[in-house]
Parts: sequence; structure tokens; C-alpha cells
Amino acid sequence: MPRQNGTYSLEFKESGEPCLSLEGSWVEADWISLASKVLAGLDGVTGARTVSLAGKDISAWDSTLLVFLTKIISGCRERGLTVKFADFPKGITRLLDLASAVPENISARRMPARPSFLIKVGDEAISFARSLGELIDFLGETCLAVMSLFRGRARYQREDFLLTLQECGINALPIVSMISFLVGLILAFVGAIQLELFGAELYVADLVGIAMVRVMGAVMTGIIMAGRTGAAFAARIGTMEVNDEIDALRTLGVSPLEFLVLPRVLGMTLMMPLLCIYADFMGILGGLVVGVGMLDLHLMEYTLETIRSVGLNDLWVGLFLSVAFGILVALTGCLRGMQCSRSAAAVGTAATSAVVTGIVSIVVTTAVVTVACTVLGI
Repeated sequence: MPRQNGTYSLEFKESGEPCLSLEGSWVEADWISLASKVLAGLDGVTGARTVSLAGKDISAWDSTLLVFLTKIISGCRERGLTVKFADFPKGITRLLDLASAVPENISARRMPARPSFLIKVGDEAISFARSLGELIDFLGETCLAVMSLFRGRARYQREDFLLTLQECGINALPIVSMISFLVGLILAFVGAIQLELFGAELYVADLVGIAMVRVMGAVMTGIIMAGRTGAAFAARIGTMEVNDEIDALRTLGVSPLEFLVLPRVLGMTLMMPLLCIYADFMGILGGLVVGVGMLDLHLMEYTLETIRSVGLNDLWVGLFLSVAFGILVALTGCLRGMQCSRSAAAVGTAATSAVVTGIVSIVVTTAVVTVACTVLGI
């Protein structure tokens, strides 16, 4: 019987069932030689189906004993024998169960059945109804916050409002300048190609001026602000939702709509008309570059034609659209931020959803206003 920190004995019961008993201190034992000797003693076993392992006399053990038992269990399975434990410390049996656990084969899972068309339609309808209810609640709470502002009871930080004015105003001028200038340039190029065929190059000024002042200036500014500022609103409020800061505001009795949404909606609504006027000017400047540089029009001639063609109705329609776009972009950004779930990935999803929702709402609003102006003759 070998003696290396621990001892073992292999005996056979009257029924022929082998019984392996362990005792002593099993710390840093030579498990390779011990396991080989035990398994060699089991080679001649016939007529038995199980092997009993007894370990009630084990005084100390470490990972060596676990490796030894694992080797014994594996060798018994190869010989068609089942291992049965008797009076082993619970810590050893738990670790053996953990070591013998087989990870789930995820690839072998059965793919869930695809839902039917009716189930998909029902799920989408329920999701739409739920989203519509959340939208109505959000709009109602925002209106109450605005009413509290008019009564002088709204609680928000003036620094947030001023920071929003800066972010939606002067900080947005570079990107608005570049996009609006290029849009005016493109409109002038497209118009010049066709108008040159009729010798009406001068009317490029009419095309660019009316298009920019009436629609394109407001639309391009709204899309820029949806991708730039609306996503920022959603990401910031979504991060606050993840960090439980919005719940903290509610706990303190502060309305998140007043503290977070109201200054952003006000700042965006006030700055969008100014950005729209600036975008109109940059778009007309882009058309002027094409008209003077490419079509050989005189500077004063182009300017006077633009003034003659663009009326106050065009300007008011563009300003109305810009105010509507400012409200929509701010509301969609804040709404998606408030709807953000509590995970880091959800913040990115909220920002993406804010941009998509903002752009879609801008396009739909533009179509509705354009049809209404046509019907009313504006």
C-alpha cells in the first residue's frame, strides 16, 4: 500500500464489487502513479458494475485529490464501471460535480419557430399603441412644463438653457455654413444646366433664392440639427437614465421634464429660426458663386433678381418650418433619451432612434406644410 501524504486501499466485497477507501492527508500526492496502480487493480474486475469510493477518513486535501478522483472516474467509465461515492466531504463532491459538468452546446439548440405573419402584425400593433401612449404622455407632461414656465414655477437651471443656446447656435454655425453653401451651389448647378438651353441663366437666382428661403434652408438645418444635437440630447438623457440620475430627480420631487427637457426645447426653438436665416443666406451665396463665376452674371444683376423673386410669404413659410423643426428635433431627442433602457448599448440605440425619428418627422412635416401652402395659395 503506497504512502504519500495519503493512503488508499482497494478491497472487494462478497458480491465482487470493488471498494476504494481513501484516508489521511491528500496534499501534493503523486496522483499519476497512484491512479495508475488503482486502475491496474480494476483491470481484472468481472461481474461488477459499480465501484464504491469511501473517503470519510480524509483529514486534509487539495486539488491533487480532485485530479486523482477525476482520473479514477474517467478510468472506471472506460471499463464500464459506475462510480458511487460514500461518506466523502461535501466540498469534494461539489467540486467534482462542477468539474464534470458539460457546457451546453448552444449550436445544438433548436432554432425557435418563426412567428406567423399575424403574430408579427399583432406584436407591431401592440408596440405601436404602447409607443403612441408614451408619446402622448410625454407631450402632455411637456405642455404642463411649459405652462409652469409661463407661471414662473418651472424648476430648471439657467446654465443648462444658456448651454443649449450655445450648442444649438454658434457651435452649429460651421456645419450649417458648409452644408447650406454646398446645397445652394448644387441647386445653381442643376438649374444652370437646364436654363442655359433657353438662354435664361438669370433665373438661377430665382430658383436658388425661392428654394432656399422657402424650404431647403429650414429642411437642411433641421436635418443637421437632428443628426448633431438631437442625438446628443438623447445620449445625454439616456446616460442619466442608465446612471439613475432621472430617478434621483423624481425622488427629490423635481420633474425631469422641467429640469431636462424644457431648457433644451426652448433653446432649440429659439435658435432654429436664426440658423434658418443664416442657412438661407449661405445657400444664396452658393448660388451667387455659380451665377457670377460660371454663368457670367453681374453681381448686382444676380442680387436684384434674388430680391425681386423672394417674397415675404416665402420667408414666413421657411421660418414657420424652422420653428416646427426645432420643436420636433428637441422633443424626439429628449423622448428617446427618456425611453432609454438601463444599459450602455441602449444609449447608442436611443441616439440612433432620435436621429431617425427626427429626420422622418421633418420630412413628413415638410410634405404636410407644402401641400397646405399649395391649397391655401401661400
